Amino acid sequence: MICDLSPSERVRQRAWSRRGRQLRASQSEKPTVRGGRAKNADYRQREYLTEGEIDSLLVTAGTRRNPTRDRLLVLMAFRHALRVSELVDIRWQQIDLDTATIHIRRAKNGTPGIHGLQGDELRLLRAHRREHPHADFVFLSERKALLSIDGAQRRVAQLGVAAELPFPIHAHMLRHAAGCALASRGIDTRTLQAFMGHRSIANTVVYTAVADKRIRNIWGK
Repeated sequence: MICDLSPSERVRQRAWSRRGRQLRASQSEKPTVRGGRAKNADYRQREYLTEGEIDSLLVTAGTRRNPTRDRLLVLMAFRHALRVSELVDIRWQQIDLDTATIHIRRAKNGTPGIHGLQGDELRLLRAHRREHPHADFVFLSERKALLSIDGAQRRVAQLGVAAELPFPIHAHMLRHAAGCALASRGIDTRTLQAFMGHRSIANTVVYTAVADKRIRNIWGK
């Protein structure tokens, strides 16, 4: 429904969607079609997560083997509408804990920006920095190497299964969740465009259409 992925990220998204379905195979039936795979819409009816589902992911991440990193991974992807490639590429030099800001570098020729960091992010970032005081990149693998795009995708997909969400998820759904959540709060389209880093406002209006309360409440008028 909403698509601003690069070609390589689309390939990875499809791969992790398939893996997520395999992980959930024992919990639900999968639709089948003759001669191959069903369409994405047959597995998942939307490409974004609700704020409640984000909260479920955060709670679940806090129970995992690397709770600080995993909670930070979900929270920052959502809070700053990050593509997975932008997420794993975050370096500590982009973050200023004293001024509570982060410089966002966008992929796909998107517009960069400076975002504020909220209190929960700051607490996690400070704790994470204490665990890795000499790291260059924020997100590291279990072997202390840079967390790969595939590694981040796998982590998000696994969290979705552990949180018992009703469909397999992928990391880009966190970015979509941010756009939909902010649009539903009445953020104007131009501001949302700047926040999302979209060069074209055409990519932004999709979120406002999804969150349009005039349509949602049309029978209540």
